[in-house]
Amino acid sequence: MAEKTEVLLDRAQVKKAVQALQAFLKTKSTSDSLFLDETQQISLLFTLWKIPKEAQTIRIPLPHGQRPDTEEVCLFTRDEPNMTSEQTQRFYKKLLEEKGVQNITEIIPYKVLRTEYKPFEAKRRLLGNFDMFLSDDRIRRLLPSHLGKHFYQRKKEPLCVNLQSKQLARDIQRVIQGTNLKVANKGCCCMARVAHSGMTTDEVTENIEAAVQTVVAKLRMKGPVMKLIHLKSQTSVALPIYTSDLSHLTVLEDAEKRAQTPKKEGAASKKNKTEDIKQTDTTAEEKKKVKGKKKKAEEEEKEEEIPQLVPIETPSKKPKLEKPKKKQLEKAPKPAGVKKGTKAQSKLTKKAGKTDSKVKRKVPKVK
Repeated sequence: MAEKTEVLLDRAQVKKAVQALQAFLKTKSTSDSLFLDETQQISLLFTLWKIPKEAQTIRIPLPHGQRPDTEEVCLFTRDEPNMTSEQTQRFYKKLLEEKGVQNITEIIPYKVLRTEYKPFEAKRRLLGNFDMFLSDDRIRRLLPSHLGKHFYQRKKEPLCVNLQSKQLARDIQRVIQGTNLKVANKGCCCMARVAHSGMTTDEVTENIEAAVQTVVAKLRMKGPVMKLIHLKSQTSVALPIYTSDLSHLTVLEDAEKRAQTPKKEGAASKKNKTEDIKQTDTTAEEKKKVKGKKKKAEEEEKEEEIPQLVPIETPSKKPKLEKPKKKQLEKAPKPAGVKKGTKAQSKLTKKAGKTDSKVKRKVPKVK
């Protein structure tokens, strides 16, 4: 792929844009501003050719400080062992005075942040009282859970500083007067604060040139990177100061084609390999089928030679025997005369029984 292309700014065009923006801000400040010393931010809007694959934060050192001296800075420090929160505050104030640091207005130890600024209202008050926040790099991973989302929504998250460095004043000055550019992997636009309305045109132009050079050098992208660069303030329209050539489009297309060709070659080689594997599989299957047929034929021949003995099946349950039905003896027919005589005799016997019973009832009991 092609290497990074340099971004060459037209200094005269940048100066014209800065002068036009400053004139617009002067007219706005006289009519709308409540305070005479109020300054507005001047930012650069970068538009990239592609959406970055990875998110990135770029620190941009500037030749001229882009923050006014009236801004208040807060420093979060770690808790020193065997010291109370007041003692740690005094310890770090003394350290900053010895190193020659004068931009820090307040020092807050980690224990104080965790206890006194735990309520939501206290965090909002802390966010509104200061323009910038710094933190000791030894506690930077502990801060997000205690600060809350509003610090990150307003882009006032604390910047890390090494408080153990020998040149502490220079490092803190670079962090305060420099700027940061957050490149997200969700879009192709990003913005960085570069100057304020109280600076001269030459200072603003020098800051713009330095910021563009560092951003192009530190971006983790190959090929043509910058598509457009605009200059704007919080209330103004974006003024273009750089537009890339259309020849970059052909470079991007060629790079995409080069990236796609190895993929196609890899896919074709994979297809060839799969076809070879299929062919070998088919030949192996055919050989197996032939062997199986031969085995079957041999087994059939063996079966013809040796007769199979069929075992006699023994019934598991005995069959139920049918019970012989009792034959009813046929009664012999009786003659008619006998029937009548028997009937008469039975009647006489019945009458005799009745009379006997009556006689028995009339006989008195002998005591």
